[in-house]
Amino acid sequence: MQRLFSNPSQNVVSTLSRRGVAGSRERARRAERQQRKQNLLDEVAEQVPHVKGQNWKEKIVLEYEAVTEPGKKKDISVPLPHSYSPRYVEAAWYPWWVRQGFFKPEYQSQQPHNGSETYSLCIPPPNVTGSLHIGHALTVAIEDSLVRWKRMLGHKVLWVPGSDHAGIATQAVVEKKLLKEKGLLRHDFSREEFLKEVWKWKEEKGDIIYHQLRSLGASLDWDRCCFTMDKMFSRAVSEAFVRLHNDGLVYRHLRLVNWSCALRSAISDIEVDSRQLTGKTYISVPGYERKIPFGLLFSFAYVTEGGDDEIIVSTTRPETMLGDTAVAVHPNDPRYLRFHGTRLHHPFTGQLIPVVTHDFVNPDFGTGAVKVTPAHSLADFEMAQSLDLPVVSVIGEDGLMTENSGEWIQGVKRFDAREQILSALKEKGLYRGDYEHAMVLPVCSRSGDVIEQLLKRQWFVSCKKMAQKALEAVNVGQLKIIPSFHQKNWNHWLSNISDWCVSRQLWWGHQIPAYHVAVSEAQSDKDIRDEQEEIWVVAHNESEAKKKASKKLRRPEKDLSVKRDEDVLDTWFSSALFPFAMLGWPENTSDLKDFYPNSLLETGSDLLFFWVARMVMLGEHLTGKLPFKEVFLHSMVRDAHGRKMSKSLGNVIDPLDVITGISLEELQNRLQDGNLDPRELKVAEAGLLKAFPRGIPECGTDALRFALCSYKVQGDDINLDVPSVLAVRHFCNKIWNGIKFTLSSLGESFSPIPVEEFKPQGPMDRWLLDHLRLLTEECERRFQAYELHGATGAIQTFWVQSYCDFYVEAVKPILKGPHGSDAQQTLYWGAEIVLRLLAPFTPFLCEELWQRFPSASVNCAPSICVAQYPTPSQMAHWRYPEEVQQFDFVQSVIRTVRSLRSDYHMTKARPEVHIFCSMEEHLNALQSFHSHLPTLSHSGPIQVHMLQDASQFREDPVGWATEKVSEGCYLRVKLQGLLDPHTELAKLHKKHQNLQLQFINMSKYENGDNEDKSIQQKISKVQCTMETLQRML
Repeated sequence: MQRLFSNPSQNVVSTLSRRGVAGSRERARRAERQQRKQNLLDEVAEQVPHVKGQNWKEKIVLEYEAVTEPGKKKDISVPLPHSYSPRYVEAAWYPWWVRQGFFKPEYQSQQPHNGSETYSLCIPPPNVTGSLHIGHALTVAIEDSLVRWKRMLGHKVLWVPGSDHAGIATQAVVEKKLLKEKGLLRHDFSREEFLKEVWKWKEEKGDIIYHQLRSLGASLDWDRCCFTMDKMFSRAVSEAFVRLHNDGLVYRHLRLVNWSCALRSAISDIEVDSRQLTGKTYISVPGYERKIPFGLLFSFAYVTEGGDDEIIVSTTRPETMLGDTAVAVHPNDPRYLRFHGTRLHHPFTGQLIPVVTHDFVNPDFGTGAVKVTPAHSLADFEMAQSLDLPVVSVIGEDGLMTENSGEWIQGVKRFDAREQILSALKEKGLYRGDYEHAMVLPVCSRSGDVIEQLLKRQWFVSCKKMAQKALEAVNVGQLKIIPSFHQKNWNHWLSNISDWCVSRQLWWGHQIPAYHVAVSEAQSDKDIRDEQEEIWVVAHNESEAKKKASKKLRRPEKDLSVKRDEDVLDTWFSSALFPFAMLGWPENTSDLKDFYPNSLLETGSDLLFFWVARMVMLGEHLTGKLPFKEVFLHSMVRDAHGRKMSKSLGNVIDPLDVITGISLEELQNRLQDGNLDPRELKVAEAGLLKAFPRGIPECGTDALRFALCSYKVQGDDINLDVPSVLAVRHFCNKIWNGIKFTLSSLGESFSPIPVEEFKPQGPMDRWLLDHLRLLTEECERRFQAYELHGATGAIQTFWVQSYCDFYVEAVKPILKGPHGSDAQQTLYWGAEIVLRLLAPFTPFLCEELWQRFPSASVNCAPSICVAQYPTPSQMAHWRYPEEVQQFDFVQSVIRTVRSLRSDYHMTKARPEVHIFCSMEEHLNALQSFHSHLPTLSHSGPIQVHMLQDASQFREDPVGWATEKVSEGCYLRVKLQGLLDPHTELAKLHKKHQNLQLQFINMSKYENGDNEDKSIQQKISKVQCTMETLQRML
């Protein structure tokens, strides 16, 4: 009905316009934009034959075979396997970490570097019904990295695990199970019997998520694990509801609510998806075998009382016309002036309904005359309240037509009734046709059911005052939202918030602590017997409820009886208490004193309103403090093509499958065992084959965690593909091999010099340690800004390029010589510090390798989990700007030589090199690092020449290749005798042809300037190489 009203001027309807019209239109526009984006992504995905990078090779899986009791330390006396294998590395460590108490805040007292800071947060409690998906894995990877970083810094850290009872989802799962196994429905059980079945299911299946969290290496304090339905949490939920009621923020009211007939329950506004329809659209609705058409506007006539005239009304919901109690027109609409004050015959009930006028009727909608159905439309209900119209409910909780709709159609499904009513209108000659009509269809996000507006007495939480405080907290900087662009959505939603319906018509959940009061028949009087009067009290238990009722009615308790509300609270109500209920609130526990407010709330951006806003509102009101100081919202995880992960698309990634690997056949079998309908199954199977043609390779926990943290999670959605995780496994192998080399280079008698005392003299050692100092600064800065991708990228770059590619290769020739001592110390500290920097991201790999390092004062800790995290202050003395500046230039020389060797395919040859410089600082740099140049550039003898004037540099002599390094620096590489020019020219001629063809094809497309330039540069380089070779013929 949102299009029926215009020019709001009164409070009642302006509220409706603001919430109903503006909100619905905005949601509709947003939904339309998202749908267009999704359609485009689907089209793109259809054109992609497969995900790149799927041509992976099976790796040898190595098992840890030493006998180690659970909780005992892993045997590190055996040699490291020759290659990295996640299954070997990740075995046995986690139970030992837990048993040693490393994850408990109390362990901080045993850390020599402990401080006074505390750090606390809760894991967003996953639903107990299912298993973790890749979005959960991202949450765990981010939070555990932050938690491990803080723990290694010496903070007193508490990270609390938990799970959510997930009222609607869990009840649905158990109901399906009972129907399948016993052929029984929920109502075949008493409430107590059914709840026993749910608890039984929970005990059997509820630990699956905790097993997954352990597999992901989450360093949670398992002794403080909580479940939103356990005794402590239930006490907190009851106390919260009672306090809110006592403060006037919880009330019971007769209002239209969003009702899911499939769930038989009310749902909140933010659990309603607004589906934008541009015209006639067939949609699957639960409970119907056929698809139901929506996006049509139907017109039919109401005949006047005298039978000499008619008014034609338009509606998208003809099935609700049996509950019409008026027809409304705009008072200034000239078409209907003659109908003012008249009455109309209802064609099915026989009653006379008035024609009413109202300023909020939109004359441009349909015929300008609208049916008024107060029991099934929020807009109509508000109008009925102002005009004192009766309210008639014709659709029941089960989606069937009620007794009020008439015997002829009572018990018929609502959308079947639509067809019968339209047929009956045609028979009566009152039907005036239909046409396609753009509309917003409200759909239940949980069940896919079309939402029905039903009139219910429900419990509501008044949100305006609490929302205002939540707004102010962000605006004045008491609460920080990261990234800051989410603040706009925060302000918009909380500024337009509506009261929160918290009643749910379920059995599984927190039964509302509210009691209906009845007076014994003998003691009742007229006021009490009035059916319109409901007497309710809110209390912790029945005894307290009777006391409150007695005081309220001024009657003795013996004359009163109380019955508890059978409804349960919205699951999000209990979830909103998590930051303080997990710490023992409402009791004033030591945990509450030490760890509340929490330091951080980290979660997906999609939970900003479902969970985060409600935590802030309830936390601030119930405790007097904001529940956390910062909110960090990460992006959503999508598949490689940018599509939302969905079982029906076959693109869902289970984190455990990435960790352990799984074949395509197993993935297909899992699909078959699911509950997809045949049409969805066919699409899913095709999607599965496209996304994972060879299954998923074993990548390991560390690789998955590191890969997830390597994405920029503060911006656009993450398009995750398995090959990117596999690439990180290769990086883990690079770490493995580099550490193995380092350990083998140290020797049996090696003893590390303390960091603060180690001051090497060699330029190569100084260069690396200065880079290590800068890396430590970068990691600290990135962690503090929650830019984990920056930290992972910096570590990866340092290890692969600085440590392995340059330093290790440079020192290999001198390790066993007289000057090898400093190189050994540098190797040791370079590797050891990198492992500690890397430990928050890849804890298993780092523990496995770090345990084998010779003991030093900094690693006297029993585990890398509780070792000191490297800080820039510890390495402040490793500041060598001269060596860094010099080697930056030397690196450019090395890369130029390597590039020339590659251009001329000199894979094994070690050519003679001559370097010509006109700048003294360049000459000094080359002299300082001269001994390392042949090794790093893979060349033979290197001679350095001073040029008085760079312009005097002569052209290439025959048999030599020349390249410019920088302004004033050139080098020559000898080719003569090291290659066959005829063979190389043939290769280059073919490459030249391919590049030219590529350039021609690229030129056909617009916006290809950058690509054109790149190809042109490649063509020019090949031509120069060919000219040099031709002179050798």
